[in-house]
Amino acid sequence: MSKAILGISAFYHDSAAALIVDGEIVAAAQEERFSRVKHDHRLPLQAIEYCLDHAGLKPEDLAHVGFYDKPLLKFERLLETYLAYAPRGFPSFLKAIPLWLKQKLYIPREIQRGLGGAYRKRLVFTEHHESHAASAFFPSPFEEAAVLTMDGVGEWATASFGVGRGNRLELSHELHFPHSLGLLYSAFTYFCGFRVNSGEYKLMGLAPYGEPRYADLILTNILDVKDDGSFRMDMSYFNYCQGLTMTSGKMEQLFNGPPRSAEGPLTAREMDIAASIQQVTEEIVLRMGRHVHAKTGMRNLCLAGGVALNCVANGRLLREGPFDDIWIQPAAGDAGGAIGVALFIWHQLLDRERHPKSSDSQSGSLLGPRFAEVDIQHYLDGIGAPYTAYDDDDSLCAAVADELATGKVVGWFQDRMEFGPRALGARSILGDARREDMQSVMNMKIKYRESFRPFAPSILEERAADYFEMLPGTQSPYMLHVAPISASKRSLAIDDEEHVGLDRLQQPHSEIPAVTHVDYSARVQTVDPIRHGRYRTLLEHFDAKTGCPILINTSFNIRGEPIVCTPQDAYRCFLATEMDCLVLEKLVLHRHDQPQMKTQDVERYKAQFKPD
Repeated sequence: MSKAILGISAFYHDSAAALIVDGEIVAAAQEERFSRVKHDHRLPLQAIEYCLDHAGLKPEDLAHVGFYDKPLLKFERLLETYLAYAPRGFPSFLKAIPLWLKQKLYIPREIQRGLGGAYRKRLVFTEHHESHAASAFFPSPFEEAAVLTMDGVGEWATASFGVGRGNRLELSHELHFPHSLGLLYSAFTYFCGFRVNSGEYKLMGLAPYGEPRYADLILTNILDVKDDGSFRMDMSYFNYCQGLTMTSGKMEQLFNGPPRSAEGPLTAREMDIAASIQQVTEEIVLRMGRHVHAKTGMRNLCLAGGVALNCVANGRLLREGPFDDIWIQPAAGDAGGAIGVALFIWHQLLDRERHPKSSDSQSGSLLGPRFAEVDIQHYLDGIGAPYTAYDDDDSLCAAVADELATGKVVGWFQDRMEFGPRALGARSILGDARREDMQSVMNMKIKYRESFRPFAPSILEERAADYFEMLPGTQSPYMLHVAPISASKRSLAIDDEEHVGLDRLQQPHSEIPAVTHVDYSARVQTVDPIRHGRYRTLLEHFDAKTGCPILINTSFNIRGEPIVCTPQDAYRCFLATEMDCLVLEKLVLHRHDQPQMKTQDVERYKAQFKPD
């Protein structure tokens, strides 16, 4: 009889559910994709329902249910921190404690209710960084590897490392709260005027526009970093232990002014601060990686935790660090903890064998719902939306490649939805990377976000080394590494000093300007036949037509909205933007053929999403 294990992450950030059946990850999804509430932290009832429905199971069929951290230990840390900072933390205490007393201390009750009272077995709790580590090692392609986790904070741990071998995982070292690389980066995210827990990508994207002028200032005044990557923070510069903001007045004195207001103008100060904290973060990650390698002697490394989504640091660790290979959990943040706790139960607690796969066991992270083409046709016919249906992948991809080659922007909706924060060719918006205007067009007219935000390239895996400084055969299917553009593809000298700050955005930097950041880097996704199916076929057709094996790949959503889940989500987003085409499986819709949504309806749709 099959054994099914449900893993849950909830109540803090990006709640999710994952289902393991006989050791295989069969389904996983974030609640935000169903609720349409970005970073939804509530119990993931709709994600749980999807996972069970996908496997044809009911709650009573589950062998085990696991939760990704230990709430009582987290509550202990909360209380000890408030006591240590009393009475200064009283306003923050008053804000936090009602939710704990109402819900977070009663997670077993909440989960039982969420499962309709049908699951009556034990609920398993793992520690937060155990869940992260399990999500990194157990799906990886390695028989044995070092494991490093880095995030904001779990119960007490903010970083940990250890070793995975076969079906066992052992964490041996931890860094503890309040000293946290994730919270440090989030504090500077806040100081630069971006929203914590969602604006960290913006800070990383802004960094190349500045110079790391403040890096030594940070290392001299705020941090004491050791050779092994461990560090202590001078907490007088921070307010997250006791207050409702991330930084204190002392930080304002150090950087000669208050934090930038949200949506305020970006100045050279913010760009230089972003460049500085990014450089410091990369240095800490490199030191941690070298220390973990020295202590464990492992050739390979697995990464998870929110800091593992810093793809610039990941790229440096891969290129400059001591490891032969690195595998990063695609849903490296809290959502991935749902996979981690389920796999931890299966391998570590139940002692079930593990058989690593050469690619990995994450199935391309395509673990969400898929929608049958006949159902999509029924929906489109019902709303009177005209479309063209194609009989096979080659004819479809040839037609879509023609549209892309003429500068059209295409919404691409295929296969199962991605699990994790990246669009990987299933819920993507695509464009021609060769066009100089495409970055600004897609940012301003499609995504409705800041013009400086870079886009990622998808490239045929075997051609990656032609365009990027990557070793032949290097895989980056989950868009978690940044690599420099090859010198032969660059258009400007690297030492160009005529343009500074955001003015650098207007200059072409390579043969693929729409995906080349101002520091001549790109967040690369390699596309292979095993994981990427029809998306791979589209890239092959585009390459055959244009001689370029690269497309812009950005997530299918507008600013402040979760990535689309259903065909209905996709069609609504399509009409509310200036996308030219929408591809739903093998059905192609053209914007100029559609019954036009009323202007006020489009604006109402956009207005429901707050800037993130």
